[in-house]
Amino acid sequence: MNALPRLRALHARLERCRRCPKMIPPVVHGVAVSSPVFLLGQAPGVKEGPAGRPFAWTAGKTLFGWFHDVFGVDEARVRERVYFAAVARCFPGKNPKGGDRKPDDTEVEQCRRWLAEEVPLLAPKLVLPVGALAIAQVLGHEGPLAEVVGRAHRGRWHGVDLDVIPLPHPSGASTWHRTEPGKTLLKRALRVLGAHPVAKTALR
Repeated sequence: MNALPRLRALHARLERCRRCPKMIPPVVHGVAVSSPVFLLGQAPGVKEGPAGRPFAWTAGKTLFGWFHDVFGVDEARVRERVYFAAVARCFPGKNPKGGDRKPDDTEVEQCRRWLAEEVPLLAPKLVLPVGALAIAQVLGHEGPLAEVVGRAHRGRWHGVDLDVIPLPHPSGASTWHRTEPGKTLLKRALRVLGAHPVAKTALR
């Protein structure tokens, strides 16, 4: 059995998952596409569930704008050529102090089981973790973003050897990618992404 039927079967199981009582369904995932490029976000927002796709709102506009600036491609092509996943697949709800609630450790662990299936199945050659939580899952780095954004890393994730190009989260609530040093480091990261042979083949 090749990757796509197995991936669709995995998605069917994923969509039925209700393991986390505080999470708000539906489960959100990207298109079942066999891609060497794997993008990992944090969790869907309130708009993504009704839209039925990740990065469907303001943060998505910024993210797809980055891809357009680098590769000259539109959102539809990125979704067709890049596999989209997330650390958590349901909306975590709102944080009483503002913004969306960050998935807790138990929720992250419950959803990690899906990544543990997806990554070996797709065997990506390049992972793009978007935001601090995703970067921590892939690289194990929990320090300042400035220590990892702006360059490529070599890593091993769920048993697969791959390149990692961390990106800041494109949320409008975050100022990191719009102020220094984040602004400069984002530009460097996008230059590294644009020069990466796997990304060039997948998106150009």
